Amino acid sequence: MKYGFIIDNRKCIGCHACTTACKSEHDVPVGVNRTWVKQVEKGEFPHTRRLFSVMRCNHCTDAPCVEICPVEALYIREDGIVDFDKDRCIACKSCMQACPYDALYIDPQTHTAAKCNYCAHRVDIGLEPACVNVCPEHAIISGDMDNPESEISQLLGRQPVKVRKPEKGTVPNLFYIDADDASLNPSLTDKKQDYMWSRQEGGVGHFAKAAEKMAFSNPDVVSALMEVNGQETTTDEVTRNGTARSVDLLIGKKPRRVYDAPDKGILWGWEVSGYVWTKAIATGAILVPFLAWILGAVGPNLAGQYWGLGTGIFFLAATGALRSWTSISPPGSCMSCSVRSGNHGCPEVVMRSRFSEDSWRYPWCCCIWAR
Repeated sequence: MKYGFIIDNRKCIGCHACTTACKSEHDVPVGVNRTWVKQVEKGEFPHTRRLFSVMRCNHCTDAPCVEICPVEALYIREDGIVDFDKDRCIACKSCMQACPYDALYIDPQTHTAAKCNYCAHRVDIGLEPACVNVCPEHAIISGDMDNPESEISQLLGRQPVKVRKPEKGTVPNLFYIDADDASLNPSLTDKKQDYMWSRQEGGVGHFAKAAEKMAFSNPDVVSALMEVNGQETTTDEVTRNGTARSVDLLIGKKPRRVYDAPDKGILWGWEVSGYVWTKAIATGAILVPFLAWILGAVGPNLAGQYWGLGTGIFFLAATGALRSWTSISPPGSCMSCSVRSGNHGCPEVVMRSRFSEDSWRYPWCCCIWAR
């Protein structure tokens, strides 16, 4: 069993019903999204069109977010769904840094990472994800890709599909039918913050429909437009990209991103590189002299041991300071042991209503950086 999604761009009307249903189902705060509809416009009026692409977690087979998570808050279920446990998350933002699809965010209420989890709680009782249920055009198809009788399996067998960033090697399980590269490839459009997503002068009307009608069926238009525009196409380009479409020549080559999720900014700065170095130095300062003594490379040296221990403690404290600085720690999270600390007397920890399953492993806590 392996669950996946198909987004059928032939049907998507950009109504944002999936975004609204997801927010309602998971109580997603305003300002962040688990799924959203990216909109890209190409051309200038009257020769223009608008492209819709539903963006979300790709539930990758080789998910980098799962591999990088230091506390195993993200995991892959047996059915292929990439799920998460917010009670284990320490908000280090490693998953956000690793994900090539910008699918994760920090929840402003829980201060932990969150993303689309395929509505796992609904799937477990035999229901479809909320976005699939609410889509008025049946443009979102979910199901078991390993079941040859399922709709998603049959569509994957019949229709040519695309995925986002296949070069990353994550093996995504979110597929797009009839997708335009201008919408899937973020480097083809400039990212802005002032999206006029409700603007309707592009991609509608009589002229846009006429352009779509002749997009694949009028080679004379293609030749005429290329001659007027002074454009040339080599045999290699035709082999690599296919023949030109008249609608693409009518609306030009530079697409515009008109609606997308807001930019999260730089997630990791010099502080993260700093605490990786200080942690390595702290480990080496204690481990190297100890191993040298155990292996007989050096004799007992009390002064050297004190120097190594002091250096290790100093850089370990620096690691804690930098680690605390770069993290938005959830209440009840211990920065020292990287798990939810539970009720074991740490004066700096704000207790939550439930205990961590790992709290019994750490009956003490002296982390002054816990928040």
